Amino acid sequence: MPALVDTLIDNLINANLVPLKPYESARRLYSGGQDWLNANESPYANEYDIDASNFNRYPSCQPSSVVESYAAYAGIDTSQLIVTRGADEGIELLIRTFCTPGKDNIVICPPTYGMYAISAETCDVGITTVPLKGDFSLDVEGVCAIDNANVIFICAPNNPTGTQVAREDIRTVLNHFSDSALVVVDEAYIEFDAENTWANEIANYPNLVVLRTLSKAFALAGLRCGFTLAQAPVIQALLKVIAPYPIAEPVAQIAAQALSTDSLTLIQLQVDTINREKDLLAAALADIDGFELVGDRKANFVLFRYARASELMPYLVSKGLLIRDQSKQLNLTNCLRVSIGTEEQNQRLLQLINEFIEELAA
Repeated sequence: MPALVDTLIDNLINANLVPLKPYESARRLYSGGQDWLNANESPYANEYDIDASNFNRYPSCQPSSVVESYAAYAGIDTSQLIVTRGADEGIELLIRTFCTPGKDNIVICPPTYGMYAISAETCDVGITTVPLKGDFSLDVEGVCAIDNANVIFICAPNNPTGTQVAREDIRTVLNHFSDSALVVVDEAYIEFDAENTWANEIANYPNLVVLRTLSKAFALAGLRCGFTLAQAPVIQALLKVIAPYPIAEPVAQIAAQALSTDSLTLIQLQVDTINREKDLLAAALADIDGFELVGDRKANFVLFRYARASELMPYLVSKGLLIRDQSKQLNLTNCLRVSIGTEEQNQRLLQLINEFIEELAA
């Protein structure tokens, strides 16, 4: 019977999916462990109330309480956003809506977030790669030299390098593709570098799209709630493609609470704490012989290079502390990325690194 099923699948599967490997999320790569510093999650878990009285009803496609609250938070009109199942669904919707399978292309700038490419591959959409420069700045000339792109993805702050993208560089790309392509600025980590947001430029650029999420600073990765911000015609096009009930009722309730005035005050305090801990951890790592900080620290993680990263990584896993190996990414050989945890988790990481180095020297 398994052989028959395999044959059936081989005969039916979309040809473009055959070579595709599933995205290696942090949770897919490793389970267990006691300290999860591998998925850029928040170390905090905030409390929310749930009202189950409407669970017998289908939810709103775009719950007004969430749309209105997030529009106010982002400083845009309610017509300029759509709520999605995490920013990942926003990525997929943009590709499905604005790229024709087997014909159109997106542009990505590695090293960067892997889901842009995965979503394009699953939709049979081409991928044009314009690597970041050696200092991880955007290759503006390289991007603007592309003449067959429908959607250009720019992660800012960038994951996994933690670098911001110069505003003038993004402005140049927006202007160059003003009548030919959407420019998507992925701001999943923007709360850690808030002054560099492009949300306040939505009204000025018809081809600008901004991706946001509640997974990082808002400490709601398990909720799967994100936002796509753009001018109203872009949003209306996305609404043609999105599922009829994308936002579950409990998700809508929690998201609305997370965007309340009191919650936003708490989130800012937590972001400030994470930023302080990030600076302390980065300084401590930089002081360890053989460790080199890589990129910048505009998000909630630190990226570093260590010649023996391939040995350090399994050592940490064996001790129940999980970080992320980024060595397969372009120009990130021997690089590991650590999400900022609690003070205790960060100190435990440093302790385990020192113990590893001591064992090597013994």
